[in-house]
Amino acid sequence: MPNPLISQGSLNRLRASVVWPANASLNVTAGFLARRGISLALDGESTLYINTLTGAVASPEPYMMITLTIHMLRTQQLCSLYKAQMELNALIGDGTVRPDVAPGAGLAPYNISNCAIQSINEMSFAGDDADFSVRIRGYYLLNSSLWD
Repeated sequence: MPNPLISQGSLNRLRASVVWPANASLNVTAGFLARRGISLALDGESTLYINTLTGAVASPEPYMMITLTIHMLRTQQLCSLYKAQMELNALIGDGTVRPDVAPGAGLAPYNISNCAIQSINEMSFAGDDADFSVRIRGYYLLNSSLWD
């Protein structure tokens, strides 16, 4: 049975954000987000296992590809900035994804590298969905002890 004295914490969707130091005009905070908010997926595996005759050899990966999906409100000017950025130069650089928890209280932010706008998801212009979803690709460094 779980210890009933351990606080389970809480989520605060207004804390989630994406910050681009080299492209501050593209920073995303709660006021720009649609209901689905921000999604971050780490693609692939953190360690490759290579089969041998009698077992397996572990080979830690130095990075994983990421897919960041930002669900913004099409009614905000920020969507036009992302559209213009993709049309001019889809590369947006390094960024930080902050989760929906208080700083120091749970999951720490993810620092992502070499990001670019990959695509804009399908949009409905029927007047019943304000979602403008931008998909961003980049990578996330891990297994830092490999460099020692």
